[in-house]
Amino acid sequence: MGHVSKTSLPAADHATRLREALLAAAFTADGLLELLGAPAYAALARSETVPALRATRGDAPLDTLVRLFLLQRPVPAGRAAAVLPLTECVADGWLTEADGEVRATVDVRPYSGPEDQDWFIVSDLGCAGGAGGIGSHEEGVVLGIGGASTTLAGITVRRPVGSALDVGTGSGIQALHAAQHATRVTATDLNPRALDFTRLTLALSGAAPADLREGSLYEPVGTETYDLIVSNPPFVISPGARLTYRDGGMAGDDLCRTLVQQTGDRLNEGGYAHFLANWQHTEDEEWQDRLRSWVPQGCDAWIVQREVQDVTQYAELWLRDSGDHRTDPAEYAARYDAWLDEFEAHGAKGVGFGWITLRKSAAAAAGEPSIVIEEWPHAVEQPLGPAVEAHFARQDYLREQDDAALLAAHFTLAAEVVQEQVGLPGAEDPEHVVLRQNRGMRRATKVDAVGAGFAGVCDGSLPAGRILDAIAQLMNEDPVLLRDRTPQAIRLLVEEGFLEPLPPGGRMTG
Repeated sequence: MGHVSKTSLPAADHATRLREALLAAAFTADGLLELLGAPAYAALARSETVPALRATRGDAPLDTLVRLFLLQRPVPAGRAAAVLPLTECVADGWLTEADGEVRATVDVRPYSGPEDQDWFIVSDLGCAGGAGGIGSHEEGVVLGIGGASTTLAGITVRRPVGSALDVGTGSGIQALHAAQHATRVTATDLNPRALDFTRLTLALSGAAPADLREGSLYEPVGTETYDLIVSNPPFVISPGARLTYRDGGMAGDDLCRTLVQQTGDRLNEGGYAHFLANWQHTEDEEWQDRLRSWVPQGCDAWIVQREVQDVTQYAELWLRDSGDHRTDPAEYAARYDAWLDEFEAHGAKGVGFGWITLRKSAAAAAGEPSIVIEEWPHAVEQPLGPAVEAHFARQDYLREQDDAALLAAHFTLAAEVVQEQVGLPGAEDPEHVVLRQNRGMRRATKVDAVGAGFAGVCDGSLPAGRILDAIAQLMNEDPVLLRDRTPQAIRLLVEEGFLEPLPPGGRMTG
């Protein structure tokens, strides 16, 4: 799978017949897992083919399809004809036939949708595993599904919308997801091959076609606005733009900054935008301040840094991705040096990777944006979209509540929050108490005795102030002082999702 084929792409004229044949042979995510077993299936995602080759030595229809479309091996034409509409597949360009054998011209990879839909992602041969596992990428190549693609799909808020825009669509994964809940989907890419692959992915997955437009960033859509914008852009900070799928071609992190800053004018009121991005860590600026300056006027933002690499680690990662580590040592050293020159020119000491979510809101337009920028390298629950939407709902709530309103409000403890007591064995009192979520961001926060007691009795039956009065009595504290100092702690527990406010009409009775 080291060779990348860039032949002319298939037509989608008989995509429905091909889809039916693939499904009839159980060429699905579940079917692959059952045939290959978990280890070989996971290895295939890393572009390691030997386990899958060993698992497909039979002549069953699924063995044939795996060898054709995933392992890119030739199979006898007779075996292919027993599984696929061979004449149409050859005529449309999905397969080539020579000397009694057929070969696939593109990679077709089963992909399970969020509601267990059977979808297919079409990409260049040898590229389905995504970055890091190929070792021989060419300019203009279109990758299949990878970890970044699934991450972005998972963090996206999914609700019915009128219009959605996928900027830098690649093989069409985000457009495919958006087609399930958007009336109209527009997909753009600087690479015309990517638009062709998106067309194939949508057709073979049985999704409605998208409005496909060629061009960079927002150029193809002009002043049009959308309810949802998603982008897994070519965010790699690199010297030059050698590889279209990953290198933005702008200096430093300017591509990601430009994309984010220009989003405010393209979002409808209440609309969401989700991006994966890289950003520089520089000597003269805190990374949080750098990203805060990216947020466009009129938008709330939630930015999560998931990982940071120093410049040498970062350069080595992407040199391996493009196979440069396998070139002549002198050439590799020269390219490595060019990466470090790029970082030095911009004063960069490291690179952060993470998620950026924007939401257009009236409060932000009025000069009261909610901008939360944090570092969270820990495991989260995917799909995270519902937690992202809940985050912004909590920000709206907190903007509207002063301390008096918080004390009059009713709260419940969020589902699957557990309490952990930390201290020496046998000690009468714990050193501290930790509240931990088992859903969403899976946060943990340290609380004092008042916070633990308060959270423990929040069942919606009593207002916060009444609960604090009872705690004050139990702990022999002044209830007025406790009411004065506690709202900030309540605000933090609400912001991080440990406590959920009940609407006035939704109060429980004890």
